[in-house]
Amino acid sequence: MPSYAYDRLSAQDNSFLLWETPYVHMHVSSTMVFEAGPFRTADGGADIERYKRATEAILHRVPRYRQKLHWIPGFQHAVWVDDPRFNLDFHVRHTALPKPGTAAQLKRLSARIMAQPLDRRRPLWENWVVEGLEGGDHFALITKIHHCMIDGASGMDLSQILMSPSPEPADFEPPPPFIPKPAPTRAELVRSEVGRMLGTPFRALRDFQRFTEESDDVREELRTRLRAIVKMLGMGMSADATPLNGTVGPHRRFDWWRVPLADMKAIRHTLGCTINDVVLTIVTGAVREYLLLRGVDPGSLTFRVSAPVSVRNAEERGKLGNRVSSWVIELPISEPDPRAQLEALHTETARLKEERTALGVETIMKMADFTPSTLLTLGARSASGPINTIVTNVPGPQFPLYLQGAKLLEIYPQVPLLGGLGLGIALASYDGTVHWGFNADPDVVPDADVFVEQIRAAYARLARLAPDAPTKPAPSGRSKAARPARAAKGGNGSAATAAT
Repeated sequence: MPSYAYDRLSAQDNSFLLWETPYVHMHVSSTMVFEAGPFRTADGGADIERYKRATEAILHRVPRYRQKLHWIPGFQHAVWVDDPRFNLDFHVRHTALPKPGTAAQLKRLSARIMAQPLDRRRPLWENWVVEGLEGGDHFALITKIHHCMIDGASGMDLSQILMSPSPEPADFEPPPPFIPKPAPTRAELVRSEVGRMLGTPFRALRDFQRFTEESDDVREELRTRLRAIVKMLGMGMSADATPLNGTVGPHRRFDWWRVPLADMKAIRHTLGCTINDVVLTIVTGAVREYLLLRGVDPGSLTFRVSAPVSVRNAEERGKLGNRVSSWVIELPISEPDPRAQLEALHTETARLKEERTALGVETIMKMADFTPSTLLTLGARSASGPINTIVTNVPGPQFPLYLQGAKLLEIYPQVPLLGGLGLGIALASYDGTVHWGFNADPDVVPDADVFVEQIRAAYARLARLAPDAPTKPAPSGRSKAARPARAAKGGNGSAATAAT
């Protein structure tokens, strides 16, 4: 069978399929708010046909958008094949909020869309154009794409294919015709996979030779990777039970918050740390206060977060798929002082960076490419670590993006909930603003809005340690449906209306 007819998923990409259960959906999502601009119709709606043409015009640049999964018989592994029945209307949806079209309504709609699984019989993405936002001058775009296709960095790269830094609408050029390549038969997939397994020793030897050529000190590199794996596996396979953890069900609640990036950078410079240290300190303070509100002693348990770390190099920019590792970080929730929290986290993240701890997950996933597919689930589970939540922070472009002339104003990311995680936190910085997205299971965390309030309060406490840090207004032009209250002087962050 010609190899061009399909692409085998990497072990890491495939692991996101194996993690999925009826209630754990491994797609990443975002809710974006745009100025209506050229998408405004005469009746105040959003021009869905214009959006479809814009999407159709770039599909040839993202071939994965017209490919679907085929499973290799007898193996827990999938390949990508062209979808001969690809229909753009299935993937681009159009809906509207009922009046008055508030932020709370948009959050509820986002949560319902996020709670639904993607259809594995089709390409694994959906985009929902939402009109009816309060004020009538904006529309929203809710995106869903399976994690087996992208990570945070490739998702940001993808956004710059779909959008442009130019405010001028681009002309629609006729896209090249889509001629789907033939899919392999079941027998051909099995034969290819068996041949791949037989060739595993040769591939492993070739990769090890490349590894030795690229390493300055092979022994030290091997020791570093082994220490990272041992340390990660030494944490065990389970995390302490907390009010933020439990059996994940079918429902979701989505909330968001935003803060000027300049304010967070000022805190970073004043306190001598990184933006990630600031983020983790804010989360630490929020978790601590939330546990106290729920009657739990923060000193009685260990609370760990997974902080994804991109290992994508320059040559891999713009490519889909996952090139991500992670740090597993124990938050100092027993410490009440935000300065002491920050110092502890700064010391820990500096140690993790110096010891290259992220190599543990990366090495396990590389090893998974050489193991039978039936062992991949165990490897993926161990790579996720014993965690209580995920905190992912993806830097985006610090200049405006436009969708066919419609300016992107806000982008609130959503990270999927793994089994046992009742809350996930994702951040995306864009055009001078840090956007926080909170994905929760309301049956596990029924008061996610309270947690968001604790995030705001923790940010205010940390900002007070940097009194010279400027507090700028949120960027102008935000949609009325998603406009937060102005931050109080002294660094207290602003928050959009909480979901109800």
